Amino acid sequence: MKKLFVSLATVMLGFVGSPVMAELRLGLDSAPYPPFYQTDSNGNLVGWEVEIGDALCAAMQEECVWVPVAWDGLIPALLAKKIDGILGSMSITAEREKTISFSDKYYNTPSAIVALKTSSISDSPESVKGKIIGVQVATTNQNYVQKYLEDSADSIKIYQDFNEHNQDLIAGRIDAAVGDSLAFEAFLNSAEGEQFEVKSLLSDDIVFGPGIGVGLRKGDDELEERFNNAIKQIREDGTYETISASYFDFNIFGE
Repeated sequence: MKKLFVSLATVMLGFVGSPVMAELRLGLDSAPYPPFYQTDSNGNLVGWEVEIGDALCAAMQEECVWVPVAWDGLIPALLAKKIDGILGSMSITAEREKTISFSDKYYNTPSAIVALKTSSISDSPESVKGKIIGVQVATTNQNYVQKYLEDSADSIKIYQDFNEHNQDLIAGRIDAAVGDSLAFEAFLNSAEGEQFEVKSLLSDDIVFGPGIGVGLRKGDDELEERFNNAIKQIREDGTYETISASYFDFNIFGE
């Protein structure tokens, strides 16, 4: 189990006369998830989602610190008040909303099934008959696989982080992986991943929800409102578009 640690990447945002919390701790997965977040050679967190999070903190006039946590420990860490919010590509779903609350969405990209270019695998249950499918634990992608593909596949292999199933794809230990289509891009554009491709984009509004939001404790209504206002502000003042343009050539916010 990876230990909780606090990154040196902090956002110091002192504004005269502004209301400042003691420190706003933003949790995200401790495993790299480019282009959303990863650690650079100096040990600092970088990536689109880190920049967006920093911009939200600036809009709220808050001092923020990033706290990496193993993916399946993020919600428990939030409930235990070890972090104040989850800003790490967590989908808004009805199942999660039984336990936590969410801000408005701040991005939305489709999930995908990836396999060898020569493979006939698609999103149909028939196409994965006798195949081994890899997916990250405690994700909407796992929910999708269990709902649509588990009965047909030979087996479903569950991974602690996104990069692990990519490595097993390369090694031939699984036949396909299901994950966020944008997160797959770095892998597919690498030398190791060039023999693979997106076989199908996946759709199910009930499973995947309306998009990605900031995960918050139930009852933190004021903080939720402040995040919602900050999301609206950075979209209206051009900050969101400026940050996104350096990473993507499409509208990551979605419809």
